[in-house]
Amino acid sequence: MQIANHSVQVKDAESTSRVPRPEPTGCPLQLPLIAPRLLAWYDRSGRDLPWRRTADSYHIWLSEIMLQQTGVNAALPFYQRFLEHFPTISVLAAAPVERVVEQWAGLGYYSRARNLHRAAQIVVEKHQGAFPDDPRQILALPGIGRSTAGAIGAIAFHRPTPILDGNVRRVLCRLFSLQEPPRSPAAERRLWSWAEALTPEERPGDYAQAIMDLGALLCTPARPDCAVCPLADLCRARQSGKEREIPVRQRKKPVPLVEEVGILLNRKGRFLVRRRPLEGLLGGLWEFPTTRVAAEEGPEAAAARLLAELGFRADPLPAGTVRQTYSHFRLALGLYLGELTEISRTRTTDEETWLSPAELVDLPLHGAHKKALPFLLRRG
Repeated sequence: MQIANHSVQVKDAESTSRVPRPEPTGCPLQLPLIAPRLLAWYDRSGRDLPWRRTADSYHIWLSEIMLQQTGVNAALPFYQRFLEHFPTISVLAAAPVERVVEQWAGLGYYSRARNLHRAAQIVVEKHQGAFPDDPRQILALPGIGRSTAGAIGAIAFHRPTPILDGNVRRVLCRLFSLQEPPRSPAAERRLWSWAEALTPEERPGDYAQAIMDLGALLCTPARPDCAVCPLADLCRARQSGKEREIPVRQRKKPVPLVEEVGILLNRKGRFLVRRRPLEGLLGGLWEFPTTRVAAEEGPEAAAARLLAELGFRADPLPAGTVRQTYSHFRLALGLYLGELTEISRTRTTDEETWLSPAELVDLPLHGAHKKALPFLLRRG
């Protein structure tokens, strides 16, 4: 796959006087070969992605935020659509945060959208709308950690700042045959040391994207394609036959199950939905009225309690269960249909409304409640 275009890499003026970095413990003797090989492979085989066809720091920043905990294929349609709605940092900063969250709906990890919006406001307020090129100022923005700051610094501003996202972490663990869980404090220090030692002064942005591509395309989690990897003969895990055993897996904690009930409350063909508070899990998205099932009650009792809290009278009937997995828990959402025979309550806030099933399709419902839509559409 031939990459369409690489951004022109300009050497940072400060780098001409930079003191050479010492080689960290555990690096192979062939360390100088790694970056040139990766760059040559990237020139032949790097992915053609829209944020690689621009030098606009806003576009590059947006792509890096979207790619936090999200794969490229999943992020691509959101990236294009987001830029259509918010073409500049100033437009993004001036938009209501609710609108930003709505355009993020479906991408997950919604704190990223809120942090992106707040960071845009800071850029406008403190940097006159120009994304800062100082690594310390980049790192100070909401939602930007060390690896994201390094990627933005390298790709947008051609600084030799190291990165350590999930793909790069896996590549380095195998390349240096790290024999301990990669998230331990000692491993974290060692990985960052290796990442810094490998980042070249020349073309640091292309290098950052090259090593990310290597992890995404060849050095994959389950089946690394070592036969075509440009670093195969330098890789210590490959040399020892442990490329599928590294990174060392950490013992996973049990994922708790949370049980909730949701009411699909029908009033003359329209259903009640409410916006979640902006702060917290799934902040700013919409959902049907929901409550957690308490330890001392069953789902039916929880549904009746929720109706009473809402101020409605209806006989809730079980409609099915949907399931959703989040980063720290699994959700079982029991759905109940409630038919209102008389209007006993009207809309009281801007955070709730009554919509038809067709209107609900376009509403930014969060994942579990999107799965409830077929129960309504079948009725229509």
